[in-house]
Amino acid sequence: MPPVLAVPLRQVSPLAAGTCLVSIGAAHLAWAAGASWPAADRAQLADRMAGRPPEGMPGTLACVGVAGLCFAAGALVAGGARHTGPARRIGVATVVSVLVVRGALGLAGRTDLVSPGSDSPRFRALDRRVYSPLCLTIAALALPAAAPRAKR
Repeated sequence: MPPVLAVPLRQVSPLAAGTCLVSIGAAHLAWAAGASWPAADRAQLADRMAGRPPEGMPGTLACVGVAGLCFAAGALVAGGARHTGPARRIGVATVVSVLVVRGALGLAGRTDLVSPGSDSPRFRALDRRVYSPLCLTIAALALPAAAPRAKR
């Protein structure tokens, strides 16, 4: 039987979180370019992803900005075992904190506090069932990257 590749969870977990963040960033770039995926059209997308009518949908610049933040957060979190300095740990802790706040607000039905107007019933249901748990899961996966490395 071939040996099993043993990779510490401390390394795999932040890589998974970084991959999720970069994927979310890619979706925002697609929306900035006019895509409506995963909805059938932009009206459905506005309701499902932003909780607003189509005319209240965040614009191209906002989508590109969120994509950039997601890409930066993903790169920071997945930064690798060699990049473990205090600046990276503080950055990762900030990413984790933002995700925990976003997840908690969504579960409480109060995403509108950080995204005014995000209050359609469809959005709130998806927020409680999908978006908030996803934020909390990504935060948990990223957390090991914020911890100081043990001295050998």
